[in-house]
Amino acid sequence: MSTQTSDLILERMMALHPKIIDLTLDRMLRLLEALGNPQNSLPPVIHIAGTNGKGSTQAMIRAGLEAAGKTVHAYTSPHLARFHERIRLAGELISEEALTQVLDECYAANGSNSITYFEITTCAALLAFSRTPADYTLLEVGLGGRLDATNVIENPVVTVITPVDLDHQQYLGETLPEIAGEKAGIIKRRVPCIVGPQQEAGLAVIEATAARHMAPVSVYGQHWHANVEGGRMIYQDEQGLLDLPMPNLPGLHQVQNAGGAIAVLRTLGFDATACEGAVTQAYWPARMQRLKKGPLVDAAETAELWLDGGHNPAAGHALAAVLEQMPKVPTYLICGMLNTKDIKGYLRPLAQHVTALHAVSIPGEAATLPAATTAQAAQSVGITAFEAPDAATALRDIVGQAPHGRILICGSLYLAGNILRHNG
Repeated sequence: MSTQTSDLILERMMALHPKIIDLTLDRMLRLLEALGNPQNSLPPVIHIAGTNGKGSTQAMIRAGLEAAGKTVHAYTSPHLARFHERIRLAGELISEEALTQVLDECYAANGSNSITYFEITTCAALLAFSRTPADYTLLEVGLGGRLDATNVIENPVVTVITPVDLDHQQYLGETLPEIAGEKAGIIKRRVPCIVGPQQEAGLAVIEATAARHMAPVSVYGQHWHANVEGGRMIYQDEQGLLDLPMPNLPGLHQVQNAGGAIAVLRTLGFDATACEGAVTQAYWPARMQRLKKGPLVDAAETAELWLDGGHNPAAGHALAAVLEQMPKVPTYLICGMLNTKDIKGYLRPLAQHVTALHAVSIPGEAATLPAATTAQAAQSVGITAFEAPDAATALRDIVGQAPHGRILICGSLYLAGNILRHNG
């Protein structure tokens, strides 16, 4: 069956609501009721919210569970190259046939009623999960938490809140406490909540929400710790200490994400084998990913080619920390961002680590920042910047100047997805 089949249904779903984002649960609950409430028939759910690190943390939880011999459903967004990446059934990406079937069922059950693209596709994922046996279900929040389409699970086994920062203020609130309150909306009565590193103002809101729901919390820096000693990851909680390899996902921030994943696994009663699997077997594309094959790698010749989808100030700081730890070679950015992002906040921490930036517009994205705007923002924070019509042209220009340099394509998951699609 052609992938065009699901693509056509997905395209029709885009027209069911005038807004891309419209946070409420009413439409979800209506359609789920029409589908027989599949959300009530899922394997035990681990629900993950936060601003940064949700995807990496989910990937590490899944790797740990699978290392323990468990089968796992996983839901994430957005996808990079193909929509199928969002739905993983018992460890495998959903097939075209299965995806087409659940999308078609949801479209028919919804009829002409208004519903957003994310809501109806989330219903499709829940329907698929309800029909396939597995040991656990991992649900990653799309946006916020309290009114996110994934927040229809009454009794998850664990909730997780990764680091919260300023992002999507137009939907979630202007202040950190407001945004943390939206993320904390996934906390359920008496359900354990694992909390990653937080700023004090955000943590206060999360802890207050947990207290109202009588939900036990396990907080980074209080109940569990994760750090690096002698090139190893050291995790410690009330159950004891684990001496583990460093996470295979690069960057010191991944140590904290790994700590959150391990805290989940320990809460669920898993042993050191699962915890080691979480840090050594996780894979998450476009998170400081070294590209090793494909036409863009060929075009880079002797230069290193990397890809990262981080897009907010916290991601800029994390990326700067990664570059700080890498061998010192001339580093060039090919950067494209959306117009909803704090571009100066993202680029400012990177300024001291890069030689120059080549700005591009993100192909096919109506909300892309024009390359000229990105270049101007880079120059305003002290980065030498140029414009390029596309990433391939920028790559050729950089290779001509620095054939043995490091090239990092960054600024947006949408740009990262475009790169992965065109790099094969």
